[in-house]
Formats: sequence, C-alpha cells, structure tokens
Amino acid sequence: MNNTSTDNISLQQANEKISQRFIAAVYGWMVAALAISGIAAFAVFNSETLLYFIFGSRFTFLGLIIAEFALVVILSAGIRKMSFPVAAASFVIYSIINGLTLSSVLFVYTGTSIVRIFVITALMFGAMSVYGATTKSSLQSAGKYLMMALIGLIIASMVNWFMRSSSLDWLISFVTVGVFTGLTAYDTQKITTAARYAQDNDAFKKIAIIGALELYLDFVNIFLALLRLFGKRR
Repeated sequence: MNNTSTDNISLQQANEKISQRFIAAVYGWMVAALAISGIAAFAVFNSETLLYFIFGSRFTFLGLIIAEFALVVILSAGIRKMSFPVAAASFVIYSIINGLTLSSVLFVYTGTSIVRIFVITALMFGAMSVYGATTKSSLQSAGKYLMMALIGLIIASMVNWFMRSSSLDWLISFVTVGVFTGLTAYDTQKITTAARYAQDNDAFKKIAIIGALELYLDFVNIFLALLRLFGKRR
C-alpha cells in the first residue's frame, strides 16, 4: 500500500470520526434539553412560589410563550451571526422556559400516564430516527408536504383557541402525531446528510444545536399530542 492510499484512508477515518462527533453532539444537546425541561417542570410542580408566579397571571404565562417563540425564531434565523456560546446559552434558556410552561401537564395528567406516554414517544421517535438515518429514499419531498401540514396545524390550533371544540382538538392532536413523526425521520435525514460534510469548527457546532432544536420540537410535540389523546387525567 503506497503513502497516498494510506493518507486517503487516514483522512476518511478522520472525517468519519468528525461525522460521528457531530451526530453525537446533536443528540447530546437534544437529550440535555429534554432533561433541562423536565427538571424545570418538576421545579414548578414542587414549588408553590413558581406555580403562582407562572400560572397566577395570564400575562406571565403569555410572556413565557412569546419568549419561547422568539427564541426559536432567533435561533433558527440568526444563529449564523451568533457565537457558539451565545447559541448554546439561548438553547438552554429555551429549554428552561419550555419546561416551565410544560409543567402544566404534571398537574393535569397522572404521573403513571405521563411516564407511559413518554416511553411510547421515545420508542416512536427512536424508530423514526433510525428510519430517517438509514433509508435510501430522499425525504425532501415528504418534508415539504409535512411543513405545509404543520402550517395548517398552527392555523387550526389558533382557530380552536377561540372555538374550544373538543372534536377539533382531538383531530389536531391526531394529525400532530402523524406530522411530527414524519418530521422526525425528515429532520434525522437532514442531520445525517449534514454530518457527511461536518467539520470540527464552531459553524458545525451551531448547526448541531439547530439540529437538536428540531428534534427536540419533534419529540415534545409527539409527546404532548399523545398525552392529549391517551393521557389519563387526575
């Protein structure tokens, strides 16, 4: 084996390691975000002070919801201009705020039901992640239709905010499971593709955070939709 072949093999191995670190970073950030949100939710559940602060005023809760959307927009649209520490801090702050608002499910549903639905969500998410990472078919076209469906879901949810229709809420939850299950595979394929070109620099570290944010949103939305459909209320 000549030196050129040896160098090519070494370069390929180095690139594979970088790709593996990139994917590990994406899922590491995602799992960390879920853990942070869970800790924040339980902190509210076990603190009367936090409970009254968040849910005692509509303005406080609405302010947190607005902050969540603002952080998602800022991260998605402006992450290229951010430094990596700022992007990482923004993602952590988003995870905390989301945990604070999601703490409401702990008061509505039984602990056993929440754990059961969480495990089911993890299994569904894991299966679709494996599919997205291993399928030879391009999911780009499917992704476009799923994003269109997501826009429709957002509009329907806003309408139902005023209508308060239990039937429409059930339909929205059912469709949400399907849309975000599909988006899990689509987002995973995007991350796997990006990993092939990953480099050991801040730019790809920030891309890993965006990938983690997308997967985090997929997981949380599947979980909440399944909880609304099958969760046992207190």
